[in-house]
Amino acid sequence: MNRIIMLMILLFTTGVIAATTVIKGDELATLRKFALVGEPEPPAMNNTLNTDRIPKRNYPMQPPVIPHKIDNYQVDLNANKCMACHARSRVEETQARMISVTHYMDRDGNFLAELSSRRYFCQQCHVVQTDAKPAVGTTFSDLDTLLDQQE
Repeated sequence: MNRIIMLMILLFTTGVIAATTVIKGDELATLRKFALVGEPEPPAMNNTLNTDRIPKRNYPMQPPVIPHKIDNYQVDLNANKCMACHARSRVEETQARMISVTHYMDRDGNFLAELSSRRYFCQQCHVVQTDAKPAVGTTFSDLDTLLDQQE
């Protein structure tokens, strides 16, 4: 019994020593292209565009981007600031676009009097426009361009 306990302690100690062997961070290739033991400087935040111009969508059913700043907008269980302008009852006064009727449907396709809880948190799908440059190159063409090329 003592031999088994001693063997287990020996294996455990060997494992701890092996696990704590220092590996220099510069010797490892990482996707973040920075030393493993260091912390890179984060990139600067991109500026939010506040043009109120909605760009064309790139594909059918793409959620539209938010064409204005939403800094300090409260969207939580108690309030949804977006609905102060985009609710059906407010669009005539605010001249904002009304949210899609799909936002008033439940999961079974039934229309509701109020905003569906499935569509309440706007930034699940909609993002603010920024002046960000593409992270990678692309050869993407939108649907209209592809259709024009076929003619």
